[in-house]
Amino acid sequence: MTKPSAPNAAPRCVPCRLAAIGAVVAVLAGGFAYTAGWLTPARLTAPRFINTFEVVAGQAHPGYRRNHAKGLCVAGYFDSSGAGSVLSHAAVFAPGRTPVIGRFAVPGGNPSAPDTSSPVRSMALLFQLQNGEQWRTGMNSTPVFAVHTPEQFYQQLVAAKPDAATGKLDPAKLKAFYAANPETKPFQAWVKAHPPSSSLANAAYYSINAFRFTDSAGNTRAVRWAMVPETPYAPITDAQKEERNFLEADLDQRLQNGPLRWHLILTVAQPGDPIDDATMQWPDNRQHIDAGTLVIDHTTSQEDGACRDVNFDPTILPAGIRPSNDPLLAARSAAYALSYKRRTREESLRPEVHQTKSNGERS
Repeated sequence: MTKPSAPNAAPRCVPCRLAAIGAVVAVLAGGFAYTAGWLTPARLTAPRFINTFEVVAGQAHPGYRRNHAKGLCVAGYFDSSGAGSVLSHAAVFAPGRTPVIGRFAVPGGNPSAPDTSSPVRSMALLFQLQNGEQWRTGMNSTPVFAVHTPEQFYQQLVAAKPDAATGKLDPAKLKAFYAANPETKPFQAWVKAHPPSSSLANAAYYSINAFRFTDSAGNTRAVRWAMVPETPYAPITDAQKEERNFLEADLDQRLQNGPLRWHLILTVAQPGDPIDDATMQWPDNRQHIDAGTLVIDHTTSQEDGACRDVNFDPTILPAGIRPSNDPLLAARSAAYALSYKRRTREESLRPEVHQTKSNGERS
């Protein structure tokens, strides 16, 4: 005798169930595709940024960052004065010492570019806090950025693409970009009035973007910061302008005479100051707090140094510091992550990519 079906059992429809599963998979895949920009090629995505960086560099350089590819690792510590705790309850501002891993670099995707290829230098740092948190920051030697939005930055990259016929930069395209984007004027004016420093050690480095600091009482303020050197500024010399690789050798020589120091200066915004526009400086009369001293005491090659495998994402922050609404921050985070993914994958597939230079060749 055939056993009767349960009164409320629904008839099985295997094709229907498979179709439902397929629909879920399709939705998920579509979501990933949309995020990556595969279905909407006009969207501005991290892959479009990184692909364009590779074109501007002439090619992808396996195992290297897609921007700021030329650099060196440094290490040291941060001695907090305790003064920064009035703005943020982050553990890094409590009195005491925090180990630091860092990196100096010049912009661009070519790890063998001349040191003079850009008037801008960068300092990236990772503060390893005692409570296990990290503070990562990427700073430039200019207090303002050239553009306000990720879209403008992408347009600037496109304008910097090498000419297909000559393989060289077309100055007319960049000139046209700057003319069409007057927001770039403060950056251009600052660079024109401030020649690059003669050393990585005598340059100041700026957060450029604003961040939100929250103190122990829950008060939140917008803050920018700068690493201001104790070494007096001196402009690049005519002899240095003719050299391809002087910055690393200069830093090594200076460190033979002892550690190098910068002061972490926190600048507090006032109501009305732009906190989401990196092209605009705040007035000089804003409150400045010396939060402590960064000490760099040795360097290592980026080929095998501790900084090589660090993604200096500026949105990796400790409790007490949060990103502002500056649109560049999210774009930087996404682009840095993809650059990191690509170069570390390349290193795993081709472990020899860094070996030549780590055995003595300078970048």
